Amino acid sequence: MSGPLFVNKADGSMRILSVQSTVEAGDTVSTQGKGYAQIRFSDDSQLTLQPDTVVTLNTYVYDASMPAQDQLLLTLKQGGMRSDVGKLGQRSLDRVTLVTPAASIALRSASVVVQYRPEPKAVASIGRLSRYLALTGAEFEAAAIQSDTSYGAFTSVIAARYSYRLARAVAWLDSKVAGSLSTLAAVVPAPGPNLPPGLYVHVIDGLINLTNRGGTSTFAAGQFGYTPSFTQPPVIVPASPALAFTPPPAFSSSLPNKATSSGSSAAVECVVR
Repeated sequence: MSGPLFVNKADGSMRILSVQSTVEAGDTVSTQGKGYAQIRFSDDSQLTLQPDTVVTLNTYVYDASMPAQDQLLLTLKQGGMRSDVGKLGQRSLDRVTLVTPAASIALRSASVVVQYRPEPKAVASIGRLSRYLALTGAEFEAAAIQSDTSYGAFTSVIAARYSYRLARAVAWLDSKVAGSLSTLAAVVPAPGPNLPPGLYVHVIDGLINLTNRGGTSTFAAGQFGYTPSFTQPPVIVPASPALAFTPPPAFSSSLPNKATSSGSSAAVECVVR
């Protein structure tokens, strides 16, 4: 890792991670300042987190001898990361999901850079509740897809439906309130070099699906995608949006690119079991 990496446990405790620390399902990890960090899973999946990123490892189930139980569910709450899916995604394409405030991403067996850029602070302080509800709905939706029981899937679908309805109602109210702050919001610098807020993806290898209340779109290797919010459909961006994702050279040398060796690397910092 090139900076501090923190973990919030499911019991509410927090600690600083060190090289080769172990994290578990239910943990929320976050990078600070200018630090990058890498997390490797036991199936050789790998996450590279950029600075100021928060990711929750909701569910991780992998047993080489029991493919029917495969599950990987992640939530990107802020920031950005590169995901390189390993053996789990290669044999269970529909059981690898990344939830974000703007869309759910079926990662399948792909390698992809994902970044979520929030609204400028003046507007973001108003829309926090609607994004939280949308994120909750997306998590319920992903849980329904991965559920092994009809009852579990049914309850998750119902919970997702009402979360989305509340999110849309709050988003409508937010838009009315935010209108009165348009003058203030205009003077707040937009995040990044001329990039509007929203969810960005860059598919390096493989195929992914983005789904939100606006619809579903598929993105292939070499394509860039974007959606400004969970109510607007994801679209293909014709040219690279120049996402700022520049991990240290040692990190880049350990990225799979579907052609790396299996052994440990000094750049791999945390392991999920």
